Amino acid sequence: MAETNTLEDLKAVMEGGDAPAAVAEEVVTREPQIDEHGRSYATGKRKNSIARVWIKPGSGKITVNGRDQEVYFARPVLRLIIRQPFEVAERIDQYDVIATVKGGGLSGQAGAVKHGISKALNLYEPALRGPLKAAGFLTRDSRVVERKKYGKAKARKSFQFSKR
Repeated sequence: MAETNTLEDLKAVMEGGDAPAAVAEEVVTREPQIDEHGRSYATGKRKNSIARVWIKPGSGKITVNGRDQEVYFARPVLRLIIRQPFEVAERIDQYDVIATVKGGGLSGQAGAVKHGISKALNLYEPALRGPLKAAGFLTRDSRVVERKKYGKAKARKSFQFSKR
């Protein structure tokens, strides 16, 4: 679209006259970030968990802290969370994942691995940014447990009120 800065430019565009030259917009394509071993690395975070994730083309094997995902994440819901980025990107069983995760509980760790996988996929295939961003997988979930306050039973719960 032609850039209009003054009323005269706008009149020229409306009358069909010669408008100022349009500025050519460059389409920026991101380069894949792949190391010498053919892997992409990203860090994922969720609650108090931090996951370091490497992905490379393979058969879909996911290893967490040196163990298979079925052993480390015994609950099926947690394994489902980890697979979500591949399902959104339509890349199921095309990448091997090696992750090391620290801190927090299993739910936070699964969320951290999911965040790391999403970021690593984005670095390996920059064209996948759109679907991953639309699904909200590239944004860190910043919700953490609220701290306990003094004079309260928990973070917000009060002690039972006694009239007498």
